[in-house]
Amino acid sequence: MEIDSLKKKELTFWLLHTAGWLAFAVTTVGLSYRGRWTDLSRFLPYLSPYLVGFLTCLPLRYFYRRIRFHKYPLKYSILAGILGSYAVANIWLGIELLISLFVHRLPYVRPPIPFGQMYLTYIYRRGIPLLAWTFLYLGIKIWREWKEQERRAKKANALAQTAQLQMLRYQLNPHFLFNAMNSIRALIDEDETKARELITELSEFLRYSLDSKDYADVPLRHEIDAIQHYFAIQKKRYEDKIEVIYDIDPQAAEYPVLSFLIHPLVENAVKYGMRTSPLPLIVHLKANVRNGALVVEVGNTGRWVEPGDRTAQTTAGTGTGLDNVRRRLENAFPNRHRFEVVEKEGCVRLQLEIRKPQGA
Repeated sequence: MEIDSLKKKELTFWLLHTAGWLAFAVTTVGLSYRGRWTDLSRFLPYLSPYLVGFLTCLPLRYFYRRIRFHKYPLKYSILAGILGSYAVANIWLGIELLISLFVHRLPYVRPPIPFGQMYLTYIYRRGIPLLAWTFLYLGIKIWREWKEQERRAKKANALAQTAQLQMLRYQLNPHFLFNAMNSIRALIDEDETKARELITELSEFLRYSLDSKDYADVPLRHEIDAIQHYFAIQKKRYEDKIEVIYDIDPQAAEYPVLSFLIHPLVENAVKYGMRTSPLPLIVHLKANVRNGALVVEVGNTGRWVEPGDRTAQTTAGTGTGLDNVRRRLENAFPNRHRFEVVEKEGCVRLQLEIRKPQGA
């Protein structure tokens, strides 16, 4: 990819460089030449200065390529352009004098004006097109460098954001596994058949975890499938002590969400609902689309346990689930999400809303 970009830049330079000098030569010679176009002995000397200008700009380009202009103030770029153009104008003058003496064999004629005045006039006439070439070249070069820096900055930000999202997600998996393994351990002595079934459900859940690890987001229905495996695990342990109600709109089921974004809400509902709710614990999972935004609500009977109270009560888990949800939302959907907790009439509802970007 990098090689293709360099080839494209090189091709663009030669096309612009050749077309620019050709247009300049044709226009200038067409306005000044008064002889016959078939008289090459008179016509070619008119073209030679432009060929020299075409060639002498190449070392100037090499000089400019060595400088990272985006790192310096604009005034230094202008100064470098003026000095570079002046230096090349002198080289241009020297080459043209040599061509006049040894190629066209023109006799030396004392100039009618002082040499200093003639020198300044020549440098001015050759310096103007060189300055135009210089600032066009530098303008394109600085613009490209700025765009490249912008592209790299965006790529770095995207990589950093992806790394952070992955880090937050991977913090959730051990949290769930810890609780699931505790459930399996509790069932092994009580009912080996149920323990084996629970391990099967856990393996299906882990399969989803592995299959989705390379994707930033997945359809909500995939999240719901994983949650169903989770509740199958919990039902093996709690049996009739827990009841789950699904209310998923078909349109919401296809809405893209971050993988493992909803699971911590469900896990939170079970963990704290089992401690604060009269049994059976009822967990209600709802999802629909309102005005183009995905709205997910995880409700459970019981009461809200403040974070300060959780430390004393928590005997399993890491306590990072809801914090990670908030941080993942802030990273992935800045200024277009809502996450809040509502406690009303003996129920706790975790409400999540994700809005699409404007214009999407």
